[in-house]
Amino acid sequence: MTSLSDVRSSFLDFFRDRQHAVVPSSPLVPRNDPTLMFTNAGMVQFKNTFTGAEKLPFARATSVQKCVRAGGKHNDLDNVGYTQRHHTFFEMLGNFSFGDYFKEAAIEYAWDYVSKTVALPKDKLLVTVYPTDDVARNLWKKIAGLPDDRIIGHESNLWAMGPIGPCGYCSEIFFDQGPGVEGGPPGSPEEDGDRFLEFWNLVFMQFEQVDENTRIDLPKPSIDTGMGLERIAAILQGVTSNYDTDLFRHLIAASVAASGAKEDGEAKFSHRVIADHLRSTSFLIADGVLPSNEGRGYVLRRIMRRAMRHAHLIGAKEPLMYRLVPALVAEMGAAYPELKRAEPLVTETLRLEEIRFRETLARGLKLLDEATSGMGAGATLPGETAFKLYDTYGFPLDLTQDALKAKHIEVDTDGFNTAMARQKAEARAAWAGSGEAATDQQWFAVRDEFGSTEFLGYDTEDAEGNVLAMFKDGARVTSAKAGDTVLLLANQTPFYGESGGQVGDTGTLKSAKGEGLVTDTEKKLGALHVHVVKVTKGEIKVGDAVDLNVDGERRRATRANHSATHLLHAALKKVLGDHVQQKGSLVAPDRLRFDFSHPKPVSHDELARIEQIVNDVIRQNSDVSTRLMGTEQAIAEGAQALFGEKYGDEVRVLSMGSDPEGGKSYSVELCGGTHVYRLGDIGLFTILAESAVAAGVRRIEALTSEGARKYLSGQAEIAREAAAALKTSAAELPARVAALSDERRKLERELADAKKALALAGPARSGEGDGAKDIAGIKVLLREVDGVSAKDLKGLADDAKTKLGSGVVAFVAVADGKASLVVGVTEDLTKRVSAVDLVKLGAEALGGKGGGGRPDMAQAGGPDAAGAAKALAAIEARIGALSPAA
Repeated sequence: MTSLSDVRSSFLDFFRDRQHAVVPSSPLVPRNDPTLMFTNAGMVQFKNTFTGAEKLPFARATSVQKCVRAGGKHNDLDNVGYTQRHHTFFEMLGNFSFGDYFKEAAIEYAWDYVSKTVALPKDKLLVTVYPTDDVARNLWKKIAGLPDDRIIGHESNLWAMGPIGPCGYCSEIFFDQGPGVEGGPPGSPEEDGDRFLEFWNLVFMQFEQVDENTRIDLPKPSIDTGMGLERIAAILQGVTSNYDTDLFRHLIAASVAASGAKEDGEAKFSHRVIADHLRSTSFLIADGVLPSNEGRGYVLRRIMRRAMRHAHLIGAKEPLMYRLVPALVAEMGAAYPELKRAEPLVTETLRLEEIRFRETLARGLKLLDEATSGMGAGATLPGETAFKLYDTYGFPLDLTQDALKAKHIEVDTDGFNTAMARQKAEARAAWAGSGEAATDQQWFAVRDEFGSTEFLGYDTEDAEGNVLAMFKDGARVTSAKAGDTVLLLANQTPFYGESGGQVGDTGTLKSAKGEGLVTDTEKKLGALHVHVVKVTKGEIKVGDAVDLNVDGERRRATRANHSATHLLHAALKKVLGDHVQQKGSLVAPDRLRFDFSHPKPVSHDELARIEQIVNDVIRQNSDVSTRLMGTEQAIAEGAQALFGEKYGDEVRVLSMGSDPEGGKSYSVELCGGTHVYRLGDIGLFTILAESAVAAGVRRIEALTSEGARKYLSGQAEIAREAAAALKTSAAELPARVAALSDERRKLERELADAKKALALAGPARSGEGDGAKDIAGIKVLLREVDGVSAKDLKGLADDAKTKLGSGVVAFVAVADGKASLVVGVTEDLTKRVSAVDLVKLGAEALGGKGGGGRPDMAQAGGPDAAGAAKALAAIEARIGALSPAA
C-alpha cells in the first residue's frame, strides 16, 4: 500500500529530478498576505513572485504545503467528519513555474506522474478544460492520448488571484471511482457526487486582469498546480473516503484506544472529527496561534471545542485531545519537524483548554439533555432553551444545532431570535448614562477585552477579519439582520477610521450568511477601527469571519488628497515663513482643506507660487517613504509634528519628494493616515480658495488628481463660452471683461446720480411744488422715492441736506413689499430735533422696530410698505409739535 508519506516523497522526488527547487511548507499564518486568515493553498507563499513583487533565485519550484480552511470564504468546518473528503487541515502537493515552462510541460509532467510514477489506470482518468482553451485540449490529446469524451469543457475552469492581477485557464484531473459510488462526470447534473473525484488542478497563469473589462497577456506565463495529498492517497490505497487512508486510520485507532469508544454508529463521525481537528489544532499551535476570543485564536478555539464536544459525545471521561498528540507526531513529525519541536506546547495547550471546556460543556449539555429528553427525530428544541445555553453557558446557536444533529432534532431559531431581541431591549432599558461619556465607557470595555484593532490598510484594500463586537442603538448585540445599522468591530481591518483630519473609509462587508455596506469607519479611543455597517442581506453575527472590502476608488482619491496636504504644508512654510503651523485639516475623497497660522490674507502671487511648488514636487514622481521610528528621534531628525498632538512611543514618518534647493526630503511629517505610493499618483494640484477662519488662522481649499482636472477643464470651458459670447479670443478675455466691468460701474454711477436728481426734483409729499415747506420754523422735505435702493438713501439724504442748507429731510423707498426709511437733520438743528427720534416714529408706521443712527442721520425699515405715507405723516406731526426756535 502507498502511504501518505510515500506520496509526499515520490511527488517531491519527481519534480526535483526535473530541476524544481524543493521548497519547505510555509507557516499556516501567511507572512505575505494580510487578506488571508490562514494559508489555504500552495501558491500563497509564492504570491509576490507571481505578481512580480519578489524575485526568487529559481524559476521552478515544488512543495508540500500544509493548509487550513476553517474561517472566511474557505470554511469547511461544518462539513468535516460527515463527508468523505472535507477537512480543516490538508496537505497540498504543488509544482510551480515562474515564467519558465508553460502548458505543454505542465500537462506532460502531470500525465507522467499520474500515469507512470503512481501508475493510475489511464482508462479511469479524465480532465476538464475551459471551453475555449483549445491549446490545452489539443495538448491532452497529444500527450495523454485522451479521446474527446474524456476532455470536458467546463466554465469553472477559469482561475483568478483576485478581481485584478494574474489569472488564467485551468485544467483539472479526475479519477473515476467506479459505478459503486454515486455521481456523474463534470458538467452532468450529477457532477456533485463523489464518483468522479477531482484531485489535481493545473492553473495556467497566462493573463493579467487590468480592470473589469480589460485582460492582457502576461509577458511571462506561469504555472501553479495543486493536488490534494489526502485525495491522491485515497485513490492509490483503493478507498473512497479520505478517512480510510493510512494516516487517518492510525489517528482514528488512537482515538478509539484512548476513549474506549468503538468506531461504529454515530461514534464513527465523532472519531473522524477528532482526527481531523487534532491535525489542524496541533499545527496551528505549532505555528504560533493560541486559543483566544479574537482572530485566528478564535477560529482555533472553535475547532478545538468542536472536537472536544465530540470527545464528550463518545463517552471520553477525561480530556482526550492532548493524549492523541504523540500519535500525530509519529505520523507527521518527520515531514514537519516544527510539529515535533512544539509537541510539549501543543500537548499542554490542548489539555488546559479541554479541562476548561469540559466544565462548561458538562453544565450546558446537561441542560440540553434534560430539555430534549423524550424528544424524537423531527422534534424542535424551544428557542428559549437554546438562548439560555447561549446566554448562560456561552454555547453559540450553531454548536447547539450541531449537538442535536445526530438526534435529528431542530432548533426553534425564531424563538431564539425573539429571546435575543428581548435581552437587547432589556439591556437598552437598563443602560445607565447617556451621551459620549457612556459611549466611551462601552469602547473602553471592548478595548480591554480585545485590545487594539490590527490595521491592514497601509498595504491592502481587502482583508478577512472576525467580528468581535457589535453595537446597535447604544447596546451591545450579537447579531444584526437586514435593515439594521450597527457599529461593528473586527480583529483586523483594511478600513481606515476617521482621525487626523482624514475621513473614514467606506466599502462592503460580507460573511457566509450576510452582507452589508460600510457607510463610515470611526476611530474610538485611538485604537479601535469601528465600522458603521448597514446590513443589506441576511444576518451578520459576532464571531463571523467576514470579507472586508474598501471602496478602492474612494480610498485612492483620499490618499492623493492626504499626501497633497503634506506637500501644501511644506510649500506654505517655504513661501510664507516658518511661522506657518497646521491648525486643522479635512482630507476627503473629493477635496482637501488645510487651516494654518498666518496673520493676513495670502496674496494672489503667493498662492500661485504655492500651487506651482506643490505641482513641481508631484512631477518628481518619487516614492513616498514610510519609516517606523521613536517619536523623539523622528522629531529630532526634523519630522513635523502637530502642536498639542499626543504621539505614542513609535510613530510613522512620511517622507515625500526632494527639496529643489537642497538634498533633503521636501516634506517629512509624523502621520498615521493613508498616502500615495508615488507622488505622481497625486496627478495634479489646484487651489480653489483662500479665506479667513479666525483671527490669525487662514484656510486653503484645493483639489487633486481627477477632481482638479475636471475643475480646470470646467473653468476653461467657461472661459471659452464667455469669449465666444463677447466675440473675442480667450487670450483677450480678461482685458475685455475688465473694460466691460469699468463701463458697467460708470453707467451704474450715472444711473444712481440720475435717480438722486430725479428724486430731489420730484414733487414734495405736501404737493407744494418741488421745494421744502416751513414747519415750526424748520424747512422740511418729505418724499416717497422710486427707483432708489436702500443703500443709496443715505447718499440721497446727504445731498438733500446740502441743498437745503438748514432743515430736515425724510425719504421712504419701497422694494419687494418692504420699506426703507432715512431721516437727515442738518447739524444746526440737532439740538431741537434728533434724526433717531424721528426715524423710530416712522419705523413704527412701517411695522418695524426702532432703527438707529446719529442725531444728524438715522435709518430704519419695516415689512409694511403700505405704511410709507403714514411714516412721513408721523414725522411731520412730530416736527409740527416742536416749540418755535427762540
